[in-house]
Amino acid sequence: MKHIAILGSTGSIGTQSLDVVRHHKDLKVVALTAGKNADLLEQQAREFLPELVAIGDVCAAADLRVRLADLNIRVVSGMEGMIEAAVHPKADVVVTAIVGMIGIRPTLEAIRAGKDIALANKETLVTAGHLVMPLAKEKGVKILPVDSEHCAIFQCLQGSNHSDIHKLLITASGGPFRGKKREDLEQVTVKQALAHPNWAMGAKITIDSATLVNKGLEVMEARWLFDVDLDDIQVVVQPKSIIHSMVEYKDGAVIAQLAPPDMRMAIQYVLKYPERCDMDLPHLDFMQLKEIIFDVPDYETFRGLPMAIEAGKTGGSMPVVFNAANEWANAAFLREEIRFLDIYDCIADCMGRHTVISNPDLDTILGIEQDVYAYLSSR
Repeated sequence: MKHIAILGSTGSIGTQSLDVVRHHKDLKVVALTAGKNADLLEQQAREFLPELVAIGDVCAAADLRVRLADLNIRVVSGMEGMIEAAVHPKADVVVTAIVGMIGIRPTLEAIRAGKDIALANKETLVTAGHLVMPLAKEKGVKILPVDSEHCAIFQCLQGSNHSDIHKLLITASGGPFRGKKREDLEQVTVKQALAHPNWAMGAKITIDSATLVNKGLEVMEARWLFDVDLDDIQVVVQPKSIIHSMVEYKDGAVIAQLAPPDMRMAIQYVLKYPERCDMDLPHLDFMQLKEIIFDVPDYETFRGLPMAIEAGKTGGSMPVVFNAANEWANAAFLREEIRFLDIYDCIADCMGRHTVISNPDLDTILGIEQDVYAYLSSR
């Protein structure tokens, strides 16, 4: 029996993680956390009977205690509650499916407690990879990537030597606006940006995919996960999302991971690692798959990708600024307070005014995030 804690259980990755748990009797949920969705968290608690649930708001937690009074489930709240779930003594694996930099602290605490991490929160490594990866090595903890691209690379690397890697090839669908130019995006609506052609994801990551910021975050994350230079990571557009990513080796061989675009496949691989299991998901039909098309990213129109690479190469605190500015702008666009293209301008503005701190600690990272939010809110 493998015991699982899921941070962010009511979001897209969290709910799909629970779908995987439903299919495997040897996976047991011991803790669940949510930000605001008390109704869904209650339903999940009643189905999976964890020992602990946590929700962001103190008042919501008090209400949830009343609702779950008939069950032997401890209800806690806030960051302290999230950390309590992350370090639950029975948890073997912690799924970090929280969106945003709020996931850094509970992830670090889970690592300190010796928990393996099923990482779905890319902001953790983008902004604090220099803290997370050395700590994981010190504690002997596995960081198992849930993102489809990183999970694909992880699979392609199995049985290979790190010294044999020539290049990592991260695929991108191109999002809903592939082929569009800057003038075509002047009046983009939230509804249009949320219409991803291949993937069903949460709103934040779907907008990040439309801007290609998400692919930039993935490049920065891959640098930490796989210990490679940013110059050895290439983004390739593969519109159907059939090839999830590839590894090119020094002898010229390229190994790719192919699968239908369904996150449950990557989640199951990570939760059952190193075992592979059956799951009721469609398989690729190579009799119908006539061709796989590739393209190159449009760096001029979709500025999020080159700015992310610039932030990653600058290093230090610059990725924190990039990430925080994007989080603020993404949320503002979803509220229809700024235009789609303004997202890029917000990021560029914040990066341009920032003085880099070479090795920021956690408090500094979180302080920079708040400074970026305050600056953008006051403009």
